[in-house]
Amino acid sequence: MHAIATIHVTGPDAFAFLQGQLTNDLRRLETEAEILAAWCNPKGRVLWFGTVHPIEGGFAISAPVETANDIVARLTTFRFRSKVEFAIFDEGTTVGANFLVEYGYPFIGAGQVEKFTPHMLNFDLLDAISFDKGCYTGQEIVARTHYKGAPKRRTLRFESTHPVNAGDKVTLDGRDIGDVLNVAGNNLLAVVPVEKSGEKLSVGDSSLTMIPLPYMTKPD
Repeated sequence: MHAIATIHVTGPDAFAFLQGQLTNDLRRLETEAEILAAWCNPKGRVLWFGTVHPIEGGFAISAPVETANDIVARLTTFRFRSKVEFAIFDEGTTVGANFLVEYGYPFIGAGQVEKFTPHMLNFDLLDAISFDKGCYTGQEIVARTHYKGAPKRRTLRFESTHPVNAGDKVTLDGRDIGDVLNVAGNNLLAVVPVEKSGEKLSVGDSSLTMIPLPYMTKPD
């Protein structure tokens, strides 16, 4: 299970502030109850991924308990003169790792922060990126990846012959080619080169068998 907190971002400038930081378009919340979004560093590496929904005076975003304080600290450095406030609420909410892995939703905990780009984590396939909303932190790199064509690395689901750990290396013929992202028993999500996904991959002594994700009939 993963422990989830809620971060409230409120104030007169809450919309403008988050619109300039997150990968998705907050204007969607005028007609939708909740959207997925990510926050990247200036190099386009993912700091956070979760849900966003409107609340009175601003927005609420879900975040791992383990990274919530760091996320707020980092957001604060981007606040400058914006009239926006942050508050963290930990109400004991959890989400099952099995559910996330089965459906291909990456969990970006402390061990995964700033290691992957949104396309590596399938955020474009999960409708967590807007490509016409305008500028946001890391936008140039995210857009460049998108318009260059199919990403070379993706998050894919596998079944392992033995349990493995998040952060372990995926290997092919003894070479490290990818990273285990999230684990639930013998099921896992791993970021690997798409062109190598059908080959005999392993993690340590465990062989991997790819399992199609529901939103990806085949890796592109």
